[in-house]
Amino acid sequence: LDRLPEGLDTRLDQGGTNVSGGQKQRLCIARALLKKPRILIFDDSTSAVDTHTDAKIRKGLASMEGLTQIIIAQRVQSVEHCDQIIVLDDGQIVARGRHDELLSGSAVYREIYETQKKGGRNHG
Repeated sequence: LDRLPEGLDTRLDQGGTNVSGGQKQRLCIARALLKKPRILIFDDSTSAVDTHTDAKIRKGLASMEGLTQIIIAQRVQSVEHCDQIIVLDDGQIVARGRHDELLSGSAVYREIYETQKKGGRNHG
């Protein structure tokens, strides 16, 4: 809100054309949370935000009691805190477990993790 020209009074255009993709995602999450849901399904809902903002969103969501989250994501960082991660390869479940279990027991998960880890190091 502090980056919008008129803060909370900023008018949003139809379809959110006057805000960035990351701002749209954050607004959608905020709107969903206002309804105080018991279950939220996030379908790549932080793909347009940087990893620092993604971490802040995850930290905030983790502090909410009584909220079940189903997270569909391509970034390992977005799901490594989850109670259970399901790994799909070509539409098939190839592994499930916690982050540490998958790192040691799933070649597919480990490859995704290593590729993303290297990419993050090389690109800041």
